[in-house]
Amino acid sequence: MLKKLKTLLGVVAGILIVFSFAGAIQGANLWFAQALFERDAKEATTRLARDLQSHMRAAGGAEQDDGPSPAGDPRPAGLRTSLDLWEVRSSHARSREEIQRDLQRNVDTFVAHLDSHGLERPLATVWFVRPAADAAPHSVAQQIVPVGDAALPPGLQARLAAPLREVLANGQPAFTAPTAFEHRTDTSLTALIALPLASRTQVMGALVLAHDLSTTGIFLNDFVNFGVAIVVVLCGVAMFVAAFFVWMRFRDRLKASQTIQFLAHHDALTGLPNRTVFSTKLNEALRLANAKATNIAVMLIDVDKFKQINDTHGHAVGDLFLQVIADRLRSVFGDHLVSRLSGDEFAVLITSVTERREVTRLAATMIEATRAPTRIDGKDLQISLSIGIAQAREAAWRSSRILHCADLALYRSKHSGRSTFKWYSPDMDEEAQRRKELEEDLRKALANDEFRLLYQPQFSLGDLQLTGYETLLRWEHPDKGTISPTVFIPIAEDCGLIEEIGSWVLRRACKEAAAWENPALTVAVNVSPAQFRPGKTEERVAHALKTSGLDPRRLEIEITESLLIADTEAVVKTLTHVREMGVSVAMDDFGTGYSSLSYLSRFPFDTIKIDRAFVATLGKNRTTDAIVASIVGLGRSLGVTITAEGVENDEQVTLLRATGCDKVQGFLFGKPMDLSDGRTGDLVDGRPRPEHGARATRVA
Repeated sequence: MLKKLKTLLGVVAGILIVFSFAGAIQGANLWFAQALFERDAKEATTRLARDLQSHMRAAGGAEQDDGPSPAGDPRPAGLRTSLDLWEVRSSHARSREEIQRDLQRNVDTFVAHLDSHGLERPLATVWFVRPAADAAPHSVAQQIVPVGDAALPPGLQARLAAPLREVLANGQPAFTAPTAFEHRTDTSLTALIALPLASRTQVMGALVLAHDLSTTGIFLNDFVNFGVAIVVVLCGVAMFVAAFFVWMRFRDRLKASQTIQFLAHHDALTGLPNRTVFSTKLNEALRLANAKATNIAVMLIDVDKFKQINDTHGHAVGDLFLQVIADRLRSVFGDHLVSRLSGDEFAVLITSVTERREVTRLAATMIEATRAPTRIDGKDLQISLSIGIAQAREAAWRSSRILHCADLALYRSKHSGRSTFKWYSPDMDEEAQRRKELEEDLRKALANDEFRLLYQPQFSLGDLQLTGYETLLRWEHPDKGTISPTVFIPIAEDCGLIEEIGSWVLRRACKEAAAWENPALTVAVNVSPAQFRPGKTEERVAHALKTSGLDPRRLEIEITESLLIADTEAVVKTLTHVREMGVSVAMDDFGTGYSSLSYLSRFPFDTIKIDRAFVATLGKNRTTDAIVASIVGLGRSLGVTITAEGVENDEQVTLLRATGCDKVQGFLFGKPMDLSDGRTGDLVDGRPRPEHGARATRVA
């Protein structure tokens, strides 16, 4: 504020300096003009007095040329001397009226002589009349005889008072010049000149003339005016330029301030209001709903698999993808407040619609609006949104409560197949509480060694010989018993424990496999996308092999196709390092992903595992039979081992053997079993002895 005040004061000071400079120039101009007026008027007065003197002398000499001046006359030669000589030569006893008539006659001839000049013109003859011989000079009356028929204006008579008093008092010519201010306002400028008309004894009158000063100093005046005009123009231009730069600076600051204000309340990428604005509006809406006893609804919207889009197509495409979603949200929800809360999470505040069915219709419309894919950089990208909806049903609800409920509904929506919406229900609170308890117990389970590994056998389909095992994870909860991975693995992924659990599984599986009786059996460990970290996974594998002493050729790492989508280059590089250690790499659930064949061309897998979904319908669906035959044929051509999962009956075995499948695993050949004691050769009817009651579910 102080800086802005200083700037304003500087501008005002500059303006004052400019006007002061212009005023000083104008004052100097007026002073010079006044001096020129007075000089010109004085020169004209001297010249006219000399001319009148010469004229009077000539007129007196015409009547009597001879005769010297009266002896002993002490008066100096001049206009009065000429008049006195003229009077002496004419008559020594003439009356005042006769002298006045003679003077008037000579004045008339002098005035007639002046008519040929353009700068002087006669105005009047003034005769002084004394009421008494001893009267003071200021009491002398004036008899004004105008030249011509027009009388003198009152203003002009007022200007004549001063020079006439001077003529009467001193007997010398006098003048009065106009002021410089009159020069600025009047175009008919004149100086009034009073020439004395005197007899031998006294001044009897005065001849009043007007001297034109309109051309006096015209060059200097125009020059000064031109200079002043230039200075004013230059000062004006300087002020305009200074004002322009000040305005530009102020505009830039204003624009920057508006930008900062916008970014403080909006998302820079999508232009939507941010979390701060949404929280403020939500609190206001809740207070208003409480006062009016109405309901409001909140939708939390999450973009499904957005990380995969970012990792696969790049962040630039991901940004455009979010902008497309923001545009579709605006088009569907219209006047409702749509905000971007975080990277791929949006929120909608619905206050004008209170009916549950109308809110449901809006959510369904939004899901329907995502059916059409968006095309970015020549690629069609499918949009999938999960929506959680909560409605404030009680006046006491706070913003944190309704957002929590919407978040629970969103969690249910994401785990219900995605691209759908769910309403909050009270049972979600109980589920959330159970998840929270399981999350706390998971952290304790790692410390208390509550996890254990089970192994499902794998057989060679040609000779039904045991070749190895696939590792499965179980959680033996001290109070709740055995908990399936399908329950606790998603929780571990959400709370960030999946990497630590995955590392424990890898180390324990290598350690137990190294202690098996049969050193030829392999062990397969599944690595989920959530725990796979390029640069870190190969270090964990190397560490597990080193600490356990397991031969790398006995270890097989299983990955899914979805992992390759995330960051193909980095994943392929990491898998290459793992394979260089001597470890085999298998593609699990082949055929259920996105572009399996392209991944086979980029990385030479050692094993391809046919997903149990294909095996389950084998012999019942001709399309499935053809797909399985194609996968087996592809594996043979690439020199890759083919393993079928989920084999549960002899018919499936017959069909798989007919297609040329290499290995099989499933309940028909053995259920998951505990091999922590190292015994792997306990067989029943040529097959391993199963551990009853265990479920064949792998770690995700």
